[in-house]
Amino acid sequence: MKAQGNWDWLKILVLAALLVGGGFWFASRFVSPSPPHTITLATGQAGGAYSLFAQQYQTALAEFEIDLEILYTHGSIENLALLESGRADVAIVQSGVVRDAQREALRGLGSIFLEPLWVFLPAASTVEFLSDLAGQRIQVGPEGSGTRALALAILALNDIGADQATLLSDPSDEAAQTMRRGEADALFLVGSVDSPVIRTLIEREDIRLLDMTRAEAYTRLDRSLSKVSLPEGAINLQKNLPTKSKTLVSTAAELVVAPSFHPALVDLLLQTSAQIHGGGDLFAEPGEFPTERWVDVPLDADAQRYFKYGPPFLQRYLPFWAATQIDRLKVMLIPLVALLLPLVRIFPPTYRWRVRSRIYRWYKELRLAEPGDTESLTRQGLLDCLAEVERIDSEVTKVPTPTSYAQELYSLRLHIGFVRSEIEASLRRQGDHS
Repeated sequence: MKAQGNWDWLKILVLAALLVGGGFWFASRFVSPSPPHTITLATGQAGGAYSLFAQQYQTALAEFEIDLEILYTHGSIENLALLESGRADVAIVQSGVVRDAQREALRGLGSIFLEPLWVFLPAASTVEFLSDLAGQRIQVGPEGSGTRALALAILALNDIGADQATLLSDPSDEAAQTMRRGEADALFLVGSVDSPVIRTLIEREDIRLLDMTRAEAYTRLDRSLSKVSLPEGAINLQKNLPTKSKTLVSTAAELVVAPSFHPALVDLLLQTSAQIHGGGDLFAEPGEFPTERWVDVPLDADAQRYFKYGPPFLQRYLPFWAATQIDRLKVMLIPLVALLLPLVRIFPPTYRWRVRSRIYRWYKELRLAEPGDTESLTRQGLLDCLAEVERIDSEVTKVPTPTSYAQELYSLRLHIGFVRSEIEASLRRQGDHS
């Protein structure tokens, strides 16, 4: 009996599992896909600050089984084009270079570090202001670079364009060589203080860094710019480089993605960004980056939540992929709760009905076997009824019944005994009369 009871429960549980599984399957059609294991990051020129940081991101994300593919480009303008075309998933972009039309199609994750505008001149140059560069040879960066976009914008504020100066477009490494050879009168670079090219130029005695004494004016004329200070000796204390504090104008590097970028990767990238850039540098205090400041595309909704509340709760305590899968499957709780609550209420009565139905079905046969008017039946008729009752009693004893429902079984057998006793009493009366 116990084995049969367990089998009944097993069948009911299988049915419940099928119902819940169907609910899960239906809900899974509305669950967002898993985050990809490979993403592509558009950076800048190989060896530049963007590419160096990209390599740090690559190493950090590998710990979460994310393969970061690095695309080396000419800079921010090309990076934006790669994002729009779908050939890149995320890009490091210089703030202030995004066109109005691109703001509709792109989303920002936040600024990750400041990158000043560095203007290098020959040591013997008499230039004091950018307006003094009229008529000179100026390296403004290659086509597609953020350096070129900012250089042209700032020169335009000084009424200098292609007709007022010779604008050169060499990449940063080659541009630095032209200045050392005396083939350029000024070199514009936008980048982190960690850029090898920038540090090398600061350390050269035949090249000087322009002090942007009118930096405050530029920040008022272009709100994407900020004013920063490079302290005396900050590059090299032993050589005291720079020899005096320099005022610079600065943009910010920001992470930009397409609107379809996976939400889980937004959180992961921002956490990785905090790990890489959160320690601060010469121009930023610890904990200042990443930040939602200086982002000139609409901030992604998940990035907004990150800056307001921090990393998702699950990602604080679970491995990335485990947290992501649990977060994705939260929607599965809806069919689980919707199905299990009624099932918990329905299945116990269903089980009771199934067990009792094995017992109660014999009452119908017992009613048919029971003689109606025992006095009108012949002795053979009564014997036939008694044989049927005995058969029913024999079959009932074989009915598998859980111990908890033995009362119903014994009640049936008691009723069988009652019918048997009535038939036997009729047989005895007929024997007496004969």
